[in-house]
Amino acid sequence: MPKANIKSWIIAARLRTLPLAFSSILVGTVLAWNDTKLDFLIAGLTLLTAIFLQVLSNFANDYGDAVSGVDSEDRKGPDRMVQSGAISRSSMRIALILFSVLTLSSGSLLLFLAFPDNWKLILVFFGIGIIAITAAIKYTVGKNPYGYAGFGDVFVFIFFGLVAVVGTYFLQTKSLNWTIFLPATTLGLFAVGVLNVNNIRDIETDKAAGKFSIPVRIGKEKAGLYHSFLLSVGFLACIVFVLLNYGHAFQLAFILMGPLFLKNIRAVKSKSGKELDPFLKQMAISTLIFSIVFSVGQFFG
Repeated sequence: MPKANIKSWIIAARLRTLPLAFSSILVGTVLAWNDTKLDFLIAGLTLLTAIFLQVLSNFANDYGDAVSGVDSEDRKGPDRMVQSGAISRSSMRIALILFSVLTLSSGSLLLFLAFPDNWKLILVFFGIGIIAITAAIKYTVGKNPYGYAGFGDVFVFIFFGLVAVVGTYFLQTKSLNWTIFLPATTLGLFAVGVLNVNNIRDIETDKAAGKFSIPVRIGKEKAGLYHSFLLSVGFLACIVFVLLNYGHAFQLAFILMGPLFLKNIRAVKSKSGKELDPFLKQMAISTLIFSIVFSVGQFFG
């Protein structure tokens, strides 16, 4: 088997999903900046750790779906690198180990810089990091991967929403503000929305392969309603946050991003299979744009 080229690894990393990690870290960082003096080194390491974890999750998904047979020639989305043979299973296993080490190393350095004199907090966050790495791999790898049982949405909401936003805020401020959980909920629900588009696109092949995602369990029509719920509640959570922390009308500028999400909702309800693939990227980019506009509004509002 030929050695995988750089393009194959870039495809396997699924760069179009990286805006999700960036969005959560951006929002958490800007909200912290409003409440404390920002440490840019900690901010950079937080983002780097999140990106490593995102790529690790994507590599694990590529590998796990190929090994289990979920990825096949019949799938509607882009070719997966292990399933297609562009990357060997042994090479991907090495990549999983490498990115686990990179995530752990970056995260450990981050914790020692953020909490130099507090071993209790270091251990708590280190434990969260270990859970995050394990969850990223176990999503589709190993015996009884929880992603195949329909629990992937829970993982994405917790780690790409609550942990990413609230954790980023806490690393900077060393404090908690319960209202931060509202925009964290938004980013978590939007990230689940990206996963939901992916799962609706693959509903037929996932069902045939025994992967019981939420769309497989409830059907495409109800999955479309579920998608509307995710995006609507996500918007509402940020509106409530602004009303509780109101200072200027510009804080509500993110509402102008509504048409981007309505476009995605309509596509999910009216399209299926490969037709949905462009809207997976559109949902991720919409989340990024939303996070930028929201963050600017909170910083200057």
